[in-house]
Amino acid sequence: MDRLFSHKAHRTDGRLIKDNLWKEAGVSRATMNRANAVLVEWHSRLAVAGMPGRKAQTAQVQRLPQRLRKSRRRCHAFQQQVDAAATVIAAMYAENVALREQLASRIIPVRSLDDFRARRS
Repeated sequence: MDRLFSHKAHRTDGRLIKDNLWKEAGVSRATMNRANAVLVEWHSRLAVAGMPGRKAQTAQVQRLPQRLRKSRRRCHAFQQQVDAAATVIAAMYAENVALREQLASRIIPVRSLDDFRARRS
């Protein structure tokens, strides 16, 4: 507990949460939950410390709606680009089909010389 509150954690990321308390102490969660005196001290020290972890989490949570709006705007812009590209691709495909049909109608079938000789005879 002292290492967590002095920001000198060895086994965890140093956040003031119960998971870090039992991990930093090197005991199981069940052992921590049975240590009532330790938990009472933990809660009192958190109250004195003002729970800085909670303030950081609250600030982060308050920024989430703004980040979500920004992500949705970007997603909408990307979707518009995809839609525009699909329109261009469809137009190019239609033009390609029309050009192939036009080319097919211009080509004169090639006949063999045997056909030509057979007609002359």
